[in-house]
Amino acid sequence: MTCGKQVTEALLQHSTLSKAEAKTETLQLLEKVKLPLPNRIYNAYPHEISGGQKQRVMIAIAISCKPKILIADEPTTALDVTVQKDIISLLKELQVENNMSIIFITHDLALISEIADRVLVMYKGDIVEQNTVQGIFKSPQHEYTKALIASRPSLDIRLKLLPTINDVLNNSVSNEIITEEDRKRIHAKIYSSPPILEVINVEKEYFTKSGWFSKPETFKAVNNVSFKLYEGETLGLVGESGCGKSTLGNAILQLDKPTAGKIMYNGIDITTLNKEQTRVLRKDIQIIFQDPYSSLNPRIPVGLSIMEPMQVHRLHENDNTRKLKTIELLNRVGLDETYFNRYPHEFSGGQRQRIGIARTIALQPKLIICDESVSALDISVQAQVLNLLNELKEKFGFTYIFISHDLAVVKYMSDQLLVMNKGKIEELGDADSIYNSPKNNYTKHLIDAIPKGL
Repeated sequence: MTCGKQVTEALLQHSTLSKAEAKTETLQLLEKVKLPLPNRIYNAYPHEISGGQKQRVMIAIAISCKPKILIADEPTTALDVTVQKDIISLLKELQVENNMSIIFITHDLALISEIADRVLVMYKGDIVEQNTVQGIFKSPQHEYTKALIASRPSLDIRLKLLPTINDVLNNSVSNEIITEEDRKRIHAKIYSSPPILEVINVEKEYFTKSGWFSKPETFKAVNNVSFKLYEGETLGLVGESGCGKSTLGNAILQLDKPTAGKIMYNGIDITTLNKEQTRVLRKDIQIIFQDPYSSLNPRIPVGLSIMEPMQVHRLHENDNTRKLKTIELLNRVGLDETYFNRYPHEFSGGQRQRIGIARTIALQPKLIICDESVSALDISVQAQVLNLLNELKEKFGFTYIFISHDLAVVKYMSDQLLVMNKGKIEELGDADSIYNSPKNNYTKHLIDAIPKGL
């Protein structure tokens, strides 16, 4: 079913609108949730739009019948900061317009501070604290609440290790800071070698048709993008939903061949490789996908999913050794061996994402593309995973392209920052420099939209 049909379905079911009126109302709703080109989205299928755009269609369905109570379960998780801000404003407007109550479920505390009147904090099935927003942020009482507030990456200082829930509960928080001098020393080492990856004038075009007899229209998802990536570096890639971040990542992975341009990996243009050569390359360039559920085979226990790439690339002597290695990887990402024989549907979204990370690092690749790899995780688990990614980077010398809409996380993780808008590069440079003094109005707009908390 097209996205438009799925919204009109709710309107036709629960109202007296005609089909034509339902279509008009649907287009207005798609516009209300800030979707670009509502007519195109109306006729698009879910697989043709980005994760953030899909989430906005879901919000349009939820608000279509003007409910009295809206349970918003992580409604902005997949959205970039600017749209997130717009959606919060939209929900507030609808709340006033319809006298609607909202239960807003989220792991993002800064976001809670922008929408909530009252906050309930849950831990292991119990409500451990409830108070006004001011009360929660200014004087948290429970240790878990304090830990949640401490776990979010700071925009002002860069800690070597983000505090996790257990760190705070056990009073073992490390306050070691990565100073400006530390960063300069690290960068001098990274940038003294030639780049591991060079993207040169890469373009990716798609063709869309709005009807049987209409001419196909060209849509450039990636438009003349060039940058260099160095071994041991983390390049942060940010921008709004649909700006081309994931498309660029897929082009680098050769999952979706670019229309034009070159992608040089260790001096070889990988866009010209044949099927067998690309298969060998797969071991070196891996991805942690945005959606952990659809990236795991529902019919295979997660232990075998992690073992599979090791079998394909003939790593380790036999399956017994691979199984021991898989258990070690599960432990590394905060799970234990009892999870080996469980299936993906038995895990939470955050646990599935950690399994995806374990599977990716099983091959010890040189370059990992993290495509919104922590967006599904709560703040505490996010801190664990970011610490883990940095620890693995230090131990194995991994190089990351870190794609995210969360600028606080990207700034914390990145050496360089690449800002994309409508398929083009808006700004590229040192992550701290761009955050502290953005030269481009679009970058300023992104930074201003970050929820700061109280």
